[in-house]
Amino acid sequence: MAEKPLRLLACGDVEGKFDILFNRVRAIQKKSGNFDLLLCVGNFFGSTPDAEWEEYKTGIKKAPIQTYVLGANNQETVKYFQDADGCELAENITYLGRKGVFTGSSGLQIVYLSGTESLTEPVPAYSFSPKDVSSLRMMMCTTSQFKGVDILLTSPWPKYVGNFGNSSGEVDTKKCGSSLVSSLATGLKPRYHFAALEKTYYERLPYRNHIVLQENAQHATRFIALANVGNPEKKKYLYAFSIVPMKLMGAAELVKQPPDVTENPYRKSGQEASIGKQIPVPVEESACQFFFDLNEKQGRKRSSTGRDSKSPHPKQPRKPPQPPGPCWFCLASPEVEKHLVVNIGTHCYLALAKGGLCDDHVLILPIGHYQSVVELSAEVVEEVEKYKATLRRFFKSRGKRCVVFERNYKSHHLQLQVIPVPVSCCATDDIKDAFITQAQEQQIELLEIPEHTDIKQIAQPGAAYFYVELDTGEKLFHRIKKNFPLQFGREVLASEAILNIPDKSDWRQCQISKEDEETLARRFRKDFEPFDFTLDD
Repeated sequence: MAEKPLRLLACGDVEGKFDILFNRVRAIQKKSGNFDLLLCVGNFFGSTPDAEWEEYKTGIKKAPIQTYVLGANNQETVKYFQDADGCELAENITYLGRKGVFTGSSGLQIVYLSGTESLTEPVPAYSFSPKDVSSLRMMMCTTSQFKGVDILLTSPWPKYVGNFGNSSGEVDTKKCGSSLVSSLATGLKPRYHFAALEKTYYERLPYRNHIVLQENAQHATRFIALANVGNPEKKKYLYAFSIVPMKLMGAAELVKQPPDVTENPYRKSGQEASIGKQIPVPVEESACQFFFDLNEKQGRKRSSTGRDSKSPHPKQPRKPPQPPGPCWFCLASPEVEKHLVVNIGTHCYLALAKGGLCDDHVLILPIGHYQSVVELSAEVVEEVEKYKATLRRFFKSRGKRCVVFERNYKSHHLQLQVIPVPVSCCATDDIKDAFITQAQEQQIELLEIPEHTDIKQIAQPGAAYFYVELDTGEKLFHRIKKNFPLQFGREVLASEAILNIPDKSDWRQCQISKEDEETLARRFRKDFEPFDFTLDD
């Protein structure tokens, strides 16, 4: 049985002309029957006196339909939107919030982004930043099952929306609009995208979200820009449409292409892969950065389980995965050097970095052969997290906060880099800002991962990626699609904004003698021993 479609209305800039809008809605509903929702984009409030709004706010007048609106686009109207997370403005009129997703009882998904684009800090209350767009994309696009959303609401047009499409009239889409909104639309793949602010009506031809003959068919997107309410030119400001939530649709019906569908306006070329496509991991880089040892005695004598040898019957762990060939990082490999391993657990070990950014720059590595965090088994993940928590406590006791990053690109054994940063150098927010700023300068899309989201939810085994974790637990993630600067993590941490040692951004320039490395390793083992959980019975 076919699902009953929802009947919705979308509206452009209301600009305080509430009576004109709601009288028009009443007339439409009287003629065509009731609609389920009214969605308003652009400026809901205007520069007109508040007398008309007060009648709705106090309940003297009531909106004839459940109405959802976006927030302020200028300083003048910020005062109407007191709660950034959304709130009821009047009976039947709800402010959605600065950004987020609204899911109706029917399963309809509406993603909303209030305000206009801002690339400067601090971001005004009426604007959105690259961080806001990144977090929205990450919030929605974290699973392999993600197909898209039903509706996207923004006030600004997306930049370049007119590419490959019908004429957008007097609006030059190469100059006008927001490139951040274009990026959001590319990632979210909405079936309908509504915008306003340009005081004109433009219904673009539907566009594809896939590359023909290279990718499986996906649904098309319809972009509709709406004019301002009550405009003298009588340009269309109200748009009626019916929609069945994509969650309730069969795949064949969902991806059915309209006859007038065009290429995606935001894709630079037909060869560019779609957002989120998995890229095979490139081959191992020829020069390996770190070398380890497992033969030198470290304090107490240890068994292969990582527990004290005095235990008469140590539990035998499951044999860890083996590499297909020589590996510099597998603990049992004959390729390793002798002296930099500083601690061995049951499933993981710690080693000082060769050519480290600082004397206590360490790595967390799995004993068995795993390529990335995504591929770790549950027991290995558990011990990795234990090492991370222990190192945070260790460095905190020494007046430092630690930054952890992984580059799963041109490497075939997981290396979690742990770099301590003296608290006196900078705040955690400064570290976060440095990563985001340098990523933008190098055109690297570094997305903030929602709290409590695991990397395994975002990246599939075999996917190339870079991620950094701050001492607060905040994580930034980049899905590597083609090329990636191998020293990016080091370059950011070595920069003037953080450790201020830019000459150490390349590990090859930081190598010291073996004797000095042995001295640093002995010192780290001694300092770390009070925190060493592997010594516990």
